[in-house]
Amino acid sequence: MGPATAGLTAGETAGLAAFVGLGLLGSVHCLGMCGPLVTTYAERLDSGGPVSGHEIRQQALFNVGRAVSYTLLGAAFGAAGGLLYDAAGLARLATTVRGVVGVLVGLFVLAVGVGYLTRGQATDVAASLPVVGGLFQRVSATLVARLDDLVDGPGMVALGALHGLLPCPLLYPAFLYAFATGSAVTGALSLSALGVGTIPLVFAYGTAFGSLSPGRRSSLHRALGAVFLVLALVPLANGLAAFGVAVPKPPLPMPWT
Repeated sequence: MGPATAGLTAGETAGLAAFVGLGLLGSVHCLGMCGPLVTTYAERLDSGGPVSGHEIRQQALFNVGRAVSYTLLGAAFGAAGGLLYDAAGLARLATTVRGVVGVLVGLFVLAVGVGYLTRGQATDVAASLPVVGGLFQRVSATLVARLDDLVDGPGMVALGALHGLLPCPLLYPAFLYAFATGSAVTGALSLSALGVGTIPLVFAYGTAFGSLSPGRRSSLHRALGAVFLVLALVPLANGLAAFGVAVPKPPLPMPWT
């Protein structure tokens, strides 16, 4: 996928639809990674009775902030990829980059899927990542400390936006994909679609399903793991194809094509 044109091709449209689908599936992971923070927000907003209009508005602001953050980061990574290709005069590098990205994304999604299936829960990769893991912990602590100042007002948008900067196995492959496209517009649209896909479940969790039982979460994660094992074959096969290695893959429309 090269620089964006005036319209979207059928493949690009299918790719955006796939990103929405990945967001819907991957939002179960969001509950595992960011669920504790979302629960903390919800507890600060909880009026002790039925869900209020204020709670709904604040959770909506939170999710808008997340989606906007994903979109802007997608645009930034896409633009950075385009600048690299243009500045270096390496248009052919795009194929190699997309191949490497496809393989990395496929292996990453595969590993996450195996983890979900075997443990029935999200892997806390954030805490284990060097440098970034420590940053995640500091940012999380800062967010919790500032909750009372932000959670009841427009600042809820900022809380949502900051989630785009937290280490996330769902976002990092998407950022790599945006970079590989070499297009700010395609990167923005792709990450926007992903963000929109995550909204329904995260919104519901923050407003109504915060008491989801551990057993139900485990079942959802195991089901997600099985789906991820299948989805991982698509970017992995496409990445290997860039190096002339043919691998069978499910006939699914995926963004890493």
